[in-house]
Amino acid sequence: MSKEGAISTGQKFERCSKSYSLLCPFHLHSFTMSTYLFMYDLMQFCGHSWIFTNMIIRFMSFGKDLLADTFYSIGLVMRFCQLLSVLEILHILIGIDKSRLFPRVLQITERIIVLFVVINSQEEVQGKYIVCVLFFLWNVLDVVRYTYNMLARMGIYYLPLTWLNFSLCILLYPLSVLAKAFAICVSLPYFESFGTYSIKLLFPFAFSIYFPYILKAYLLVLFIGMCFIIQNLFSERKAHLGTGNIKKKRS
Repeated sequence: MSKEGAISTGQKFERCSKSYSLLCPFHLHSFTMSTYLFMYDLMQFCGHSWIFTNMIIRFMSFGKDLLADTFYSIGLVMRFCQLLSVLEILHILIGIDKSRLFPRVLQITERIIVLFVVINSQEEVQGKYIVCVLFFLWNVLDVVRYTYNMLARMGIYYLPLTWLNFSLCILLYPLSVLAKAFAICVSLPYFESFGTYSIKLLFPFAFSIYFPYILKAYLLVLFIGMCFIIQNLFSERKAHLGTGNIKKKRS
């Protein structure tokens, strides 16, 4: 081999080595983030599957008696899963999740407000049937969604599951909003009686916050947000279930 050929080969090897050294950290970071997101989805799937299975078994064993103590039996795990879901906002902000930020923020804050502010703060509301209905709707949606997410992280797409994930939410999400609104309406008499979260300040100037009024105003926000989120759900369904996208996922 000539001297010029040896130099050329050496330069090519050096350039290849530099390219690999630049790409290697990127691939390692991408693999780490994908693994983290898979573990997050797995944790949420396990939590919601446990809740869903618990509700089904208890309903088959105790019938309607289940409805009165749903919050006491599964409320702790539900609160953990909903607090954990706040991480999804962080995932979008740092760019490891490509979902739209505003619709996800709306969905998560709706659940946090209804679960922690409305239901958790009023013991009388916790035994209402609407809590069982609300938890059931949330868990049906989340079991399907996190199952789809886990498989998608591995590059596995089943058309029936994809269709179910992007179609079921369009049907059940409005029902969950109605359940949230009903839970808020049921809680209003208790907030009025006990004065929970209502504040009255006398110094340095007279100022009061009557919390039931805030909840009534939030009902309007809830339904306005529902219209926006349903529109987003339809656009996501069209993007993932379009003929071209289905062919790509099958291939």
